[in-house]
Amino acid sequence: MSRNFQFPGIRSFSGWVTLIALLVIILFGASTTTYKRGLEELSQDGSIRLQLFITYLRGVLEKYESLPEILARDKKLVNFLLNPGSRERIEAFNRYLETVNQISKSGDTYLMDKEGLTIAASNWQSERPFVGRNFSYRPYFQQAMQGNLGRYFALGTTSLKRGYFFAYPVRNEGEIIGAVVIKIDIDDVEARWGYHDQIFLVTDPDDIIFITTFSDWRYKSLVELDQQTIDLVVKSRRYPNEDLESVPVQGVKNYPFGSVINLLNQNHTTSTYLQQSKLMEEAGWNVQILSNIRPLRKRVVETNILVGSIFLFSYLLLMLFQQRRQRLAELKSIEDQARRALQEANERLESRVQERTAELVETNRQLLKEIQERRQTEEALKKTRSELVHTAKMATLGQMSAGINHELNQPLAAIRSYSDNARQLLAKGRQEEALWNLAQIGELTDRMAQLGVQLKEFSRKSSGRIETVSLQGVVDGALEILSPVLRKSAANIIVDQHLGSWQVKGNQVLLQQVMVNLLRNAIQAVEEAEDKRIVVAALQNEDRVKLWVEDFGTGIAADQIKKIFDPFYTTKKSGEGLGLGLTITERILNEMGATIGVVSSPSHTTFEIELPAASDQNGNNQ
Repeated sequence: MSRNFQFPGIRSFSGWVTLIALLVIILFGASTTTYKRGLEELSQDGSIRLQLFITYLRGVLEKYESLPEILARDKKLVNFLLNPGSRERIEAFNRYLETVNQISKSGDTYLMDKEGLTIAASNWQSERPFVGRNFSYRPYFQQAMQGNLGRYFALGTTSLKRGYFFAYPVRNEGEIIGAVVIKIDIDDVEARWGYHDQIFLVTDPDDIIFITTFSDWRYKSLVELDQQTIDLVVKSRRYPNEDLESVPVQGVKNYPFGSVINLLNQNHTTSTYLQQSKLMEEAGWNVQILSNIRPLRKRVVETNILVGSIFLFSYLLLMLFQQRRQRLAELKSIEDQARRALQEANERLESRVQERTAELVETNRQLLKEIQERRQTEEALKKTRSELVHTAKMATLGQMSAGINHELNQPLAAIRSYSDNARQLLAKGRQEEALWNLAQIGELTDRMAQLGVQLKEFSRKSSGRIETVSLQGVVDGALEILSPVLRKSAANIIVDQHLGSWQVKGNQVLLQQVMVNLLRNAIQAVEEAEDKRIVVAALQNEDRVKLWVEDFGTGIAADQIKKIFDPFYTTKKSGEGLGLGLTITERILNEMGATIGVVSSPSHTTFEIELPAASDQNGNNQ
């Protein structure tokens, strides 16, 4: 972006005023349209739910409306009103009404004489039964005594529960002798209504709320009640012990589908609702639904934000388009200059590429030469490593020479003695004794030959071929090689009796050399220790076999453990070792895909070897 670039905008005050005025008009139109359309949608949803609620209430009332008339025709009620009889007869009839009430699942069922006295009731066993109470002041009783179906809603003066009452006259030969009453529990009706995300109200003919999904408004009114209405409600005992207050309502605007009102909450905040109502003529109730328009206002705000963003984006897009046209000419001249510069740069680049290509060809030739030299070096290194392993064997054989000389001198002295004795015995004609001496000479010769075989096997170069090897054979061979050292030492080597169960992938001769190195180090470690045990054991874990050599000697210092596998590093006295044994051991194991580690303390050292297993614990081939 050049320094001469200026953000597109309006440079005059009148232009800004025009732009802001246009934005306000557009936002006002979008808000009004969204608000009206939202109210219409909210009213449609409210009308559907209002009709559902009215249908639900009608269904409840119609369920019980005809029940009092059916009961009034029962001869048992007529006979009982004419002759209540004894206490047992009254109790039996109470049980009968209790059964009727349970079957119909109504709130209460009771029978009144023509004076309004309750002579039998289904709740005769409750704490506050209706039996013996006079309800002649109730309008439903008065309507029934006039020969009509009585309807009335009120709080029960006895139970203090909301109920809707149906009463029907009981006649004997055309004369009204009493009334049977069914009470519907309004609490259950209200609780079973499933939609509580909107506020539903049911008001009686006096505009008092008696059913609502918002319990704080129960027994209150959305209109201001005059004193005459309050006196009539108190006189009828419809809502005893209730203060008939008014809910503060402020009308906002009326629409064909309802009214928008403001309600003052207890915390002095205002909530706005869409009020819709419908009359239930058969009950004289006014059913209303209040839908909160807060989501609608949120929608209006979101619409304003969207419309304003689109307006501003369109303005910026238009200004940027105009700016782009101004810059096209400048860009064209810049492109021409850049094209010429690019052509010159391309010519220089081609020249440099040719030079660089020649350099790369020469570098590649040198690299190939270095790769060939590196391969030759690796082959020489591999050969040198093999020679180093063999040299270590020879060094071990040199250290064992004194013991081997002792082992050979003893049989040679015995052979000389046995041969002299045999000559003398033959001269004396004692052939059997002479033959026994010759047999002893043969055994001693076999023993010397066996020592030679072991030394020859250990001293020869290994082919490095990987095969299945028994750990028992490896350990036995190492112990045989070290037998002269063991005879002079007090070390007690304990070999796990299950060692023969494990087979590994490795080289017999190389593993034997590893065990010779580890056992010789262990023998030297326990020379001055009280506990001269050396434990050799193994354990298989999945596809690996762990072999360990544990001695109870003086241990290895913590600062030396990290160095013991380094070439020419030794903790032994001068002249006792070159410091190559463990280095060679580690390299042998690494080439066979094995690892070695050490754990040491002041009284104990363990060398752990992990080898690839050749078979599982049951001896099955893997």
